[in-house]
Amino acid sequence: MDAAIDDGVDILSISLGGSSKAFHNDPIALGAYSATQRVGASTLDRKLKATIKLGNNKQFEGESAFNPKGHNSTFSPLFDPALSPTDVDSPYCGRGTLNDPDIKNKIVLCMAGGGYSRIGKGQAVKDAGGVGMIIYNGPDVGVTKSADAHVLPALVITYQDGMNILAYMNSTSKPVARISFQGTIIGDKDAPVVASFSSRRPSLASPGILKPDIIGPGVNILAAYPTFAHKGYTFNILLGTSMSCPHLSGVAALLKSAHPTWSPAAIKSAIMTTANTVNLANNPILDERLLPASIFAVGAGHVNPSRANDPGLVYDTQSEDYLPYLCGLNYTNGQVRNLLQRRVDCKQVKSIPEAQLNYPSFSIRLGTHVQTYTRTVTNVGDAKSSYNV
Repeated sequence: MDAAIDDGVDILSISLGGSSKAFHNDPIALGAYSATQRVGASTLDRKLKATIKLGNNKQFEGESAFNPKGHNSTFSPLFDPALSPTDVDSPYCGRGTLNDPDIKNKIVLCMAGGGYSRIGKGQAVKDAGGVGMIIYNGPDVGVTKSADAHVLPALVITYQDGMNILAYMNSTSKPVARISFQGTIIGDKDAPVVASFSSRRPSLASPGILKPDIIGPGVNILAAYPTFAHKGYTFNILLGTSMSCPHLSGVAALLKSAHPTWSPAAIKSAIMTTANTVNLANNPILDERLLPASIFAVGAGHVNPSRANDPGLVYDTQSEDYLPYLCGLNYTNGQVRNLLQRRVDCKQVKSIPEAQLNYPSFSIRLGTHVQTYTRTVTNVGDAKSSYNV
């Protein structure tokens, strides 16, 4: 990171990290203490829709990137490897665990997880003679579903839908199902939805700074991919906060291009204060349970790049403003020196509480002594504009 800064790089997209830790012991904070940004992930307003229709005419929606031309969707028998497992990992459809001859020409129901990739599960089903696969997620994942380029007709569904299919299989001696693919569906009214894997905070390192800052697209993102990592394909569909990070980095790059004099804090402020707080249906953004997402799930909201270009006001913070903040965290002089890379003496600094940092949000502990907190805004819009607090 230091080398990139020396080279004049304006934007670094760094989708890595771990558990929250003290800034003086965090390599990311050490490398860029004044420009770090944590993002959450959300779904897009499009789905790679697939459906599973049961013999009792009940239908469940999932997602899949499998959609070959000429695919003929017909009813096939359903098979649950958990009912007669030949291996402890059979319910997960692990490679080499599906040895039951009854799998041939059937649609296999597989549990998510178990240390096996979703593509690998499909390959295991295909190798065992299966003609299709249904993966049902765990209960904590909610409505977050992945769309993968499967090797056979397959889709991912929710845990509850999986339980409903299992109940159907237990209700009849000859359970059958049919998998259909509808391709890309645009305009999901619930979008964006906070993904199950998106980080929930407040920050443990500094609870007085609200986290996450922002959420952005991170579920089922189509992007270029190294051919050596994925059977020669040049594109792949992935999900994770590592998918939302480049979206936010790209927005930051656009803002830096349009406003080259803006500081990292000004760019972050512009992104946060212009974020969307409602979904396409104009209702509060939901989480993976389809319940209103809390402030610790969405932060300021979902990124809106076009609005961020003209925020009107920004909460700016210069690098020297972090010294009284870091001293206020009760770090030692040596710990602050590790971050700022210069000699400091916190006894000579008028330290501030976390909530006093000129940040685009407030996060104040209940039960603390009465304190007045202030913010300073900078007008980066029309000089003649007026604002009401």
